Amino acid sequence: MSCNVLLALNAGSATLKFRCFLPGSDVALAKGLVDGVGRGRAHLTLTAADGSVLVDQPLGESGHAAALGAVLAQLDTHGWHPVAVVHRIVHGGTRFRQATRLDTATIDALRELSSLAPLHQPVALAAIDALTTIAPDTPQIGCFDTAFHTTQDPLAARFGIARHWHDRGVQRYGFHGLSYATIAHKLPALIGPDAAEQRVVVLHLGSGASACALHQRRSVASSMGFSAADGLLMSTRPGGLDPEVVLYWQEQAGMNVANVRSEIYKRSGLLGVSGISADMRDLQDNDRPEANEAVELFCYRAAREVGALAVQAGGLDHIVFTAGIGERSTPVRRRIVERLSWLGFQLDAAANDSNALRISTVDSPRGIWVIPTDEEGQMAREAAALIPA
Repeated sequence: MSCNVLLALNAGSATLKFRCFLPGSDVALAKGLVDGVGRGRAHLTLTAADGSVLVDQPLGESGHAAALGAVLAQLDTHGWHPVAVVHRIVHGGTRFRQATRLDTATIDALRELSSLAPLHQPVALAAIDALTTIAPDTPQIGCFDTAFHTTQDPLAARFGIARHWHDRGVQRYGFHGLSYATIAHKLPALIGPDAAEQRVVVLHLGSGASACALHQRRSVASSMGFSAADGLLMSTRPGGLDPEVVLYWQEQAGMNVANVRSEIYKRSGLLGVSGISADMRDLQDNDRPEANEAVELFCYRAAREVGALAVQAGGLDHIVFTAGIGERSTPVRRRIVERLSWLGFQLDAAANDSNALRISTVDSPRGIWVIPTDEEGQMAREAAALIPA
């Protein structure tokens, strides 16, 4: 049966994740992934809502344009016709505070922000450009990871630098906003309407990692700042880094801007500390001391950030773990919570081992939760009002 859908795209450097929704709702009809984009081994999978695999197709040498063309062709074959496409865009700067229809002017404005999110912004723009060529009449909508954090107090956005730099946009923005908006949306149903309004720190722990303090389900403060390289230790990013380190690299090691950017975004984090892998699963399965040190540093930095965010939120009632590592790594959650026991967080080991919704003990004065993120579902909700009638 043929039907119109909203297509949600989440483009990565070598991946293209997508989901199809009934327009105006967050009910997904299908989801899919193109893996290996631009690496000579692209592969498309398309799965229906009931879990049945509809497409399992090698695409070979495919960039974002070819991958997107293959996705649209398969959706058409299965009777799903996009009436609009919504994109996850990491950086919206100070201008984009809500879901926005994309046109030439808005796309040009987003290009100017590419240097602030060099891993993410260019690939989102590549998908936008590809769709403009393939389906020029299909409306496109942008949803921004920075938008959720515009509720923060202006003080939380400031750096201690000259005012004229702040006036030019050099400030803390915060990222992973679509993930945090998902958690804020889910909290009342999962932990109760009253508890949802309390002070919550959400730990989004994946290949990119960050933390955000919520109060009354709004962003109060977050770990990421001017770029998505700040804050927690990540798979290949260092998180918080003394700026003098960058000057040292340039002056003492002769590194240029491109080398420094590559060091920060591609050779640091879990990969850099361990010298083994950027994948938390590999490190947890490895008994070398360097692997354990990388995992321990990841957990230490996460716990330290929770403490800092508790100060900014004026206290702390709940912790929520989300994203790939947060949702699935029992040892990481345990190590982080152990460092926070002084705040009143008591972990239920059995619940943690089973990835239960609530993993704090019955008598714990503070709640600990595991809640799956759903960035594409959040995109569908935010884009609903902008879909053509």
